[in-house]
Amino acid sequence: MKNKPVFSTSRYGYLRDLVCSQNEEFVPGQLERRNFPDGERYMRIQERIKGSDVFLIGGTINDTETLELFDLACGLVYNGAISLTIIIPYFGYSTMERAILPGEVIPAKSRALLLSSIPKARMGNEFVFVDLHTDGVPHYFEGNIRLAQLSARSIVSKVLNDLDDQVILASTDAGRAKWVESLANGIGVEAAFVYKRRISGEETRIIGVNANVEGRSIVIYDDMIRTGDSLVNAAEAYLENGASKVIAFATHGVFPGDALQNLEKTGLFEWIGCTDTHPRANELAQSFSDTNPFLRVFSAAPFIADYMRHEVE
Repeated sequence: MKNKPVFSTSRYGYLRDLVCSQNEEFVPGQLERRNFPDGERYMRIQERIKGSDVFLIGGTINDTETLELFDLACGLVYNGAISLTIIIPYFGYSTMERAILPGEVIPAKSRALLLSSIPKARMGNEFVFVDLHTDGVPHYFEGNIRLAQLSARSIVSKVLNDLDDQVILASTDAGRAKWVESLANGIGVEAAFVYKRRISGEETRIIGVNANVEGRSIVIYDDMIRTGDSLVNAAEAYLENGASKVIAFATHGVFPGDALQNLEKTGLFEWIGCTDTHPRANELAQSFSDTNPFLRVFSAAPFIADYMRHEVE
C-alpha cells in the first residue's frame, strides 16, 4: 500500500496531523519552511511525490495563508503530483462574496479565480470545502476542476444526542431557518427560529419566536461565529421566551479579537462549540479549563479523512 502524502499550510499543521492519525495510509508531507530577512517565504518539498496522489490542507483565513496555499499547490504539481486534492476547511472572504453597491470589489471571486489558476495535475485537481457560508462560491471557480463540499452535520448530531430529550435546534434568524430545519429533520429534533423586523438600514429588532421553547434546551446552530452579535440577540429572545438554557454551535469558530470573551461575559450561553476548521478556535480552546471549558472544539479530521480515504480507494 503506497502512502499518500498530506501537506498543509503553516496554520493548518494541527489538522493535517489529526487527519493522518485517522488512517495509516496518510502521512504528513515533508516540507522545509523558512523566511528570508525581507520576509519572503522559502518552501522546499523534501520528498519524492512524482506519481503520487497528494493532499493539501489549508484555509483562506487571510491573504498570507491564501498565497501560501497557492504557492504550495503550484509546487506540488510542478514536482509531479499525479492528482492534487486541496482541502479548504474554511473559505474566508464571505463578508464580500457579492457586490451590493456599484464598483465594489468581490474578494471571494478574485480568490477563487486565483486558486483556479493552479496548474493541473495529470489526473486533475479537486477543491474540497466544509460548510461554505454561501452556495455561490463554487460558481466562482473556473476550468476543469472538481468541487466537493463536506458538512459538520455528524458532529452536530452527536452534540444533540448527548443533550437531553427536550433539545431544540435553532437558528439566529429566518434567513437560516431552512438550513437549520433540514438538519433538524434529519436528526429527528424540533427546529425554531426568531422573527426580525428591520427598524432602519442598520438596525433590526427581534419581535418573536416561532416555536414554544419554554423549559427546553436550545442549540443555536450557524455555519460560523464571528463577533456573535446576532447570536446574542437570538439567545436573549429564546431565554425571554422561557428556554431553560442556550448553547451555541458553529462549524467555523472565527472569533476575531475579544469576540469569544465578550460572548462569555454575556452569561447567556452554557457553552459554545465549534469544529477545528479555523485555527483560531483551536488556539482559543487551550485557554479554557479542561474541567469547565466555555469553548468546546470538536475535530473535523474524522469526516475529512473519511472523504480522503474514498478518494484514493
